[in-house]
Amino acid sequence: MKVIEKIIELGDGRSITIETGKLAKQADGAVVVKMGKTMLLATVVSAKDAKADVDFMPLSVEYKEKFSALGRFPGGFMKREGRPSDYEILVCRLVDRALRPLFPADYHAETFVSINLISVDADDMPDALAGLAASAAIAVSDVPFSEPISEVRVARIDGKMIINPSRTELETADLDMIIAATMDNIMMVEGEMSEISEAEMLEAIKFGHEAIKVQCQVQVELAELTGKTVKREYCHETNDEELRQLIVDKTYAKVLAAARLQNPNKHERSDAFGAIKEEFIAEYSEGKDALEINKSLIGRYYHDVEKDAVREMVLEDRVRLDGRKTDEIRPIWSEIDYLPGAHGSAIFTRGETQSLTSVTLGTKLDEKMVDDVLYRGKEKFVLHYNFPSFSTGDARPSRGISRREVGHGNLAFRALKGMIPSDSPYAIRVVSDILESNGSSSMATVCAGTLALMDAGIKIKNPVTGIAMGLISTKGAEKYAVLSDILGDEDHLGDMDFKVTGTKDGITATQMDIKVDGLPYEVLAQALDQARLGRLHILGKIKETISEPREDLKPHAPRIVSIEIPKDMIGAVIGPGGKIIQEIQESTGAVLVIEEIDNKGVVDISANNKEAIDAALARIKGIVAIPEVGEIYKGKVKSIVAFGAFVEVLPGKDGLLHISEIEHRRLNTVDEVLKEGQIIEVKLIEVDAKSGKLKLSRKALLPKPEKEEK
Repeated sequence: MKVIEKIIELGDGRSITIETGKLAKQADGAVVVKMGKTMLLATVVSAKDAKADVDFMPLSVEYKEKFSALGRFPGGFMKREGRPSDYEILVCRLVDRALRPLFPADYHAETFVSINLISVDADDMPDALAGLAASAAIAVSDVPFSEPISEVRVARIDGKMIINPSRTELETADLDMIIAATMDNIMMVEGEMSEISEAEMLEAIKFGHEAIKVQCQVQVELAELTGKTVKREYCHETNDEELRQLIVDKTYAKVLAAARLQNPNKHERSDAFGAIKEEFIAEYSEGKDALEINKSLIGRYYHDVEKDAVREMVLEDRVRLDGRKTDEIRPIWSEIDYLPGAHGSAIFTRGETQSLTSVTLGTKLDEKMVDDVLYRGKEKFVLHYNFPSFSTGDARPSRGISRREVGHGNLAFRALKGMIPSDSPYAIRVVSDILESNGSSSMATVCAGTLALMDAGIKIKNPVTGIAMGLISTKGAEKYAVLSDILGDEDHLGDMDFKVTGTKDGITATQMDIKVDGLPYEVLAQALDQARLGRLHILGKIKETISEPREDLKPHAPRIVSIEIPKDMIGAVIGPGGKIIQEIQESTGAVLVIEEIDNKGVVDISANNKEAIDAALARIKGIVAIPEVGEIYKGKVKSIVAFGAFVEVLPGKDGLLHISEIEHRRLNTVDEVLKEGQIIEVKLIEVDAKSGKLKLSRKALLPKPEKEEK
């Protein structure tokens, strides 16, 4: 067994070790990446041949966290890992988006990259190591790959940039980004920020890239040590250059002319381009000049013609498929309070992209419970994004939540979550249903989410808007066009998909995929500045619909009042076996949730009406109140005994009203005056210092009888 290791020094006493040759040796490539106690096993296996008529890269990336990595049992009845969590799906997407562009364009064999978290320190963030592990596994295999990549997390803590911070350090960061790059080029960026500037974001990207260069060089050296610098030979495409040239000659001018019609309707544009292809097929499938039609090849070559023609139009004419200028935003309209049953709702429509978003408010009982390997807890704010097939006019069934929906929802969640007040007592669920899609629906979700939250009366710190930017460029960006508010077509045929969200004060989240090499930072800077202007334009449109959160919640929304009680009174409010709290909830209709926070009891009282909250509040205040000598109380006679009556002066607190303290006259029996259940006023005249028992008087509140004259 020949084990090979390479070490990457992080410069702060920490190091990353890449080991190969010990585990999973039947895979095409396998490595173990270690940082402290955290270990990732990454493998790659690629089929020797491609399936027939496959003209894309069938790459599958899986990231799986083992509960045993932290010495934990999985939750649930089965006690084994099940379907991937949202967090695992998000890590898969981070790795997939960075790797996919670097496989050869003509490589079509099924390829599976598997990353397993096999050991972990609870304070480590293994997602920052997953991209490095996946790329290193490919580097020590014979699977064709243009060059290594790596990913790092960049955080800014107390003004200082840090590579791959710990979970504890990240809690105080105002910038948290995952950056993927090759030795020379940025490939992918995703993260969240606390309203930072465009210049600060670029600084973070550059800082992360410097660390990535070192990690890529180590992978090059590792490949040399393992003898895997020569990759496997393959032939996954059969090409016909004569047919390719014929399609260019016969269709390019027609496609360019169709593009220059600048039709704003997506389906009509698609039909026009499709008609040109069908016309070509019809012309060359009959007669003496008939070709042996290979529709798969024709489809691929014609797609390239479409792409090249549209890109030429944008670069030369500085106009886009739907007739807009490069920095022009599509028409926007929005509406709030569309759903009368929701606690908040909004429609946001930009061009042919539309989101219907609702907000639901709940109590602590509605908070999302999270039981992942590295995090167990609750989330007060959640955002769910749904992308039904009818939004694009496709006839296909729904097969559950896709990875794309998880990823797009997470981007919108990160954009908005920093604007939710930290002292909000509500559990908040935002649901975005995409009803139309042509261009960034995740950014429409951010805008609709902002509107719906303000409609619900949530006092967000600042409204958030988002925009998707695109890029069309020549090699080396000698000529380029930065496109604001991109169409779906422009995303597909362009060189960059750059989503930016933010407030009037700065950026809150971003997601960027770059598809070309050698993109200068100056182009990124222009894209960011153009995005800022676009965001501010959209913000102005939103404020025309609602400029600030509503003053109050909707009438049917739950009301929550929080009060603090002494820690030692928590048990008194709950009662034996929960008897007291259950009785309060049943009698008032309010819902009570009690927690111990910072050595104090915090009681959340929620109901749909003020009367129920006030009633519950009075009961709790009565329980935690300390009886004071001299105070007058209105109490209920709980029981009558020979020597007096026990009166409940506060919830759960009874005092003795001695028979001699009922009236000024002498009584033979208590029931001459009192009955059980009767409400009377009494005065607290003494609290026994030793026992704490309460002594009450009724006669102290009655006028003294006048003395009889002799």
